[in-house]
Amino acid sequence: MKLLHSGKVRDVYADGDDLILVASDRVSVYDVVLPTPIPDKGRLLTQLSLWWFEQLADLVPNHVVSATDVPAEFAGRAIRCRRLEMVPVECIARGYLTGLGLKEYERSGSVSGLQLGPGLVEASKLPEPIFTPTTKAPVGEHDEFMTYAEVVDTVGAETAEQLRDITVRVYRRGAELAAERGIIVADTKIELGWAPDGTLVLGDEVLTSDSSRFWPADSYEPGRPQFSFDKQYLRNWAAGTGWDKQAPAPEVPAEVVEMTRARYVEVYERLTGRTW
Repeated sequence: MKLLHSGKVRDVYADGDDLILVASDRVSVYDVVLPTPIPDKGRLLTQLSLWWFEQLADLVPNHVVSATDVPAEFAGRAIRCRRLEMVPVECIARGYLTGLGLKEYERSGSVSGLQLGPGLVEASKLPEPIFTPTTKAPVGEHDEFMTYAEVVDTVGAETAEQLRDITVRVYRRGAELAAERGIIVADTKIELGWAPDGTLVLGDEVLTSDSSRFWPADSYEPGRPQFSFDKQYLRNWAAGTGWDKQAPAPEVPAEVVEMTRARYVEVYERLTGRTW
């Protein structure tokens, strides 16, 4: 195998015609990798993604070749994948207003150029899920919101429409299945790429605690931050340290590491019905 790329969280190896996608225990917030890993995180993300790929298989094809035909040292945290030409757009769907989407709304009344109604607050449920794409920034730089017109300029009208349609459909299916398990999916980011035949294929990870915001439905209340089963807890901790969100990031205390891991485990178990 040959290492092709080492990203913020995943390492990509070439193995013949396939790729081996390995999820590490690294964690990034505000597009900066923290120096402290979260134990089991790579395995949790991989296993949750594999579960979701199965739930979404009738909506969009995915890149999975095998979850078991991987090098032994990466067992549980790696997927053998098809090679894709990744789309240069971060595809995000939002059903609730929070995070950077909320900040953008407070600044301009819109997100990704979509004008939203007045009076929305932290965690407001939107009338319909919206497509709010961003740029794909290099490691250490920050993604920026893109308008739909900018996506069209980047990938063409036909592909832009497909990206929007697939992203919203994946969000709707994920939100529906999660709701049956008492979980709100506030938003999610997916990665899409072109297969050699021109088909758009779901890659990377899907509906995990790193790519989505998960809230317990029984304590949901708009107008305030929500309890989160994702790395929002870690983002909040990092923001509270006074860190300027530029590398290098601060070390994460042991109790924050353990709390983050516990939230990843709980949402995995609640969504899949499996014991970690």
